[in-house]
Amino acid sequence: MELEKIIFPVSGWVPNNQRLPVFVYKGALSIKASSDVFEKMFAANGWKGIWRNGVFNYQHYHCGAHEVLGIGQGNATLLIGGPAGRAIEVVTGDCLILPAGTGHMNLGSSPDFEVVGAYPVGQGADIQTAAPSPEMLSRISALAVPDTDPVRGSSGPLTTAWR
Repeated sequence: MELEKIIFPVSGWVPNNQRLPVFVYKGALSIKASSDVFEKMFAANGWKGIWRNGVFNYQHYHCGAHEVLGIGQGNATLLIGGPAGRAIEVVTGDCLILPAGTGHMNLGSSPDFEVVGAYPVGQGADIQTAAPSPEMLSRISALAVPDTDPVRGSSGPLTTAWR
């Protein structure tokens, strides 16, 4: 498994997160990866509000939640970090952890593309498609850091990198 950490600058109207890096786990799960395995792993590591779907094909971010995206099947190109962000190729078994404020959208995917998403306890997604207000920026910066890494649990790298 490879881990990359990226902090994206503000990109157009997308605030991104200037304090917490995006985590890109390439090969977070082995070749036997599936949506079921991601669901169980996220739940076991204390992430809630688990869902299955794709990623919207328009730029958006969340100011009320950090979000994990596990690629349960298929592949896609996701634009992470707003309009001037970075296109990241994802395949089954990859996982991204997006701190609140991070822009993301689907640029194109295979027909079988499926994502498993989840949020830290007490947080839930709010879909934002416009520039944030000062109150929203305050909410992003004040949002609680999760106690666990959704992939590696209480001893995962997220628990130290985000503190």
